[in-house]
Amino acid sequence: MKTTNYVATATISLLAAFGVLVGAGARAETYQGVHAPVSINKREDIRAEAVISARIANPYAEGAASHVALQVVTSSTDRSTVRGEAVVSVRSANPYAESYGQGVAPVSVGSVDRTEPRKQARAAARGQQLPL
Repeated sequence: MKTTNYVATATISLLAAFGVLVGAGARAETYQGVHAPVSINKREDIRAEAVISARIANPYAEGAASHVALQVVTSSTDRSTVRGEAVVSVRSANPYAESYGQGVAPVSVGSVDRTEPRKQARAAARGQQLPL
């Protein structure tokens, strides 16, 4: 008896839902196609404008508004001299270093006798107790 009630309820709800859809007039969107281009210019005029704008200078280029012609600068120094100066500057001290201009840091050799700490380290590694 329960199964028939479930089937009847499901059938009635499906019919009601279908009736609401049909009664409400649910319709899918229709495709009207591509809109026709609206222009008063002729193709020849548009093509001529495109050719003209393609041949003028780029107004968005860097420095386009300055109207300054680029000049090629030729150097009077030969290449080997410039390269030699570059090598010297690379091998020199860094002027931006923290200790620039203070000379070379001295290398200090410790005056502590290291034999006793080494003996204690070896003894600890072998499991022997260290003297306290």
